[in-house]
Amino acid sequence: MSKPEILLMGPYPDWDLVELEDRYVVRKIFEAEDRDAFVAQHAGAIRAIATRGELGASAALIEKLPSLEVISVYGVGYDAVDLDACRKRGVRVTNTPDVLTNDVADLGIAMMLVQSRGMIGAERWVRDGSWMANGLYPLKRRVWGRRAGVLGLGRIGFEVAKRLGGFDMEIAYSDIEAKSYAQGMTFIADPVELARHSDFLFVTLAASAATRHIVSRAVIEALGPEGMLINISRASNIDEEALLEALESGALGSAALDVFEKEPNLDPRFLALDNVLVQPHHASGTIETRKAMGKLVRDNLAAHFAGAALLTPVI
Repeated sequence: MSKPEILLMGPYPDWDLVELEDRYVVRKIFEAEDRDAFVAQHAGAIRAIATRGELGASAALIEKLPSLEVISVYGVGYDAVDLDACRKRGVRVTNTPDVLTNDVADLGIAMMLVQSRGMIGAERWVRDGSWMANGLYPLKRRVWGRRAGVLGLGRIGFEVAKRLGGFDMEIAYSDIEAKSYAQGMTFIADPVELARHSDFLFVTLAASAATRHIVSRAVIEALGPEGMLINISRASNIDEEALLEALESGALGSAALDVFEKEPNLDPRFLALDNVLVQPHHASGTIETRKAMGKLVRDNLAAHFAGAALLTPVI
């Protein structure tokens, strides 16, 4: 029996690729010099797409694959997959929730601590001799006992909030509706009011057309010159131009960001700022979690081709 053919949108770790190539004929579009010609050559046989959250699968690509049955996303975010095109074609979509939740929450908390306490600059202060030459490092701001807002109290947002509780912080959140599991937290429906109430605003909600730029100029201004914005969700959830302007003018105190529009080609204005911590979209970047994500991608594909129920279906 011949192996099903799958289209791989971007590189996967070697431990995943070995397993995929054992079960499937893997067509690596990211290695093709002429992607259109590559798709045209293999289109009729492709039954699945294995992709990453930021790469997704466009409507144009989906329409070119007449035998496509399923798209398996390596990541929790699936906003880059055209779900309308999938629904029209009856193509199933899966992602990898839960397995990355705790690592993403950990990085969000770490970014808050690193940025608030100025740890990157403090290390440079030691390494470049400034400690010896100039004495103590400039004072920074405390974290414990202050006010935190969580925009989106889903899996990741809830884990962030749990961790924030360890710092004796006053925690509020915003979501579509109040959550029964949000014990000890204050529900604030309006993101602008949540920002006004917060010293630290964590963006943890799933991205969609409805959430695009939900962190608007008004939200950023409400967070204010003493506030910090931490984004471990998707870049599209924030009005990046408004964010840059606020960071440059001092209307926003600081930011800690793991995601950017057009990444990895982020706007160079970010790199000129000393009040922003930049990270390379690696919130789930631990060996343990990436192995679990890859296994879930493979398990969803295996379930589909076995005619079994998908483990983590999106549609």
